[in-house]
Amino acid sequence: MPAKAAAAIALIDYGAGNLRSVENALKAAGGAPTVTADPDIVARADRIVLPGVGAFAACMGGLTAIPGMVAAMEAAVKDRGAPFLGVCVGMQLLADAGHEHGRTPGLGWIGGDVRLMTPAPGCKVPHMGWNDVVPAGDHPLIVPGEAYYLHSYVFDVAEPTERLATTDHGGPITAAVGRDNIVGVQFHPEKSQAYGLALLARFLEWKP
Repeated sequence: MPAKAAAAIALIDYGAGNLRSVENALKAAGGAPTVTADPDIVARADRIVLPGVGAFAACMGGLTAIPGMVAAMEAAVKDRGAPFLGVCVGMQLLADAGHEHGRTPGLGWIGGDVRLMTPAPGCKVPHMGWNDVVPAGDHPLIVPGEAYYLHSYVFDVAEPTERLATTDHGGPITAAVGRDNIVGVQFHPEKSQAYGLALLARFLEWKP
């Protein structure tokens, strides 16, 4: 049997509700993503995107239910250095754990926990709609602008330097995390019009 070719962009299919909208946004940004649940393809991919909407535990369960997928992601991203982008819950899964109906272990790539947002006076949960992206420093992917958010849980990052951006919803909350070749965004690039497509275009060219 001939060897499977590497996918330039592997968009992981593990049942995430925003899979097709992320696929379409990547295409609009100039990419040609391969939607895949095949760990062998993910292990050899040049770039990896992990979408995600819904509950942390359900998404983590869907990911770990694919035999060898987490190991393939780690081989590509952590061992080989393939650029990685997590979107919304795909970003939250980078954490050590999520706390929704108990504690669910995450991937543990970015230290910290995902917890329910504490409502502030005048602020509704979920955090929904357009809001700022305020970079914490210089990063080739994360620039100032406005993006579309829809979430009730927030990523409390353990290492401040790994919180790449914040937004304000009754106080600063994490908008983006990352280190080395790994980036995750709480907002939805696929719903963020020109700002989101520009971010995806930068990801497609990123050489960390």
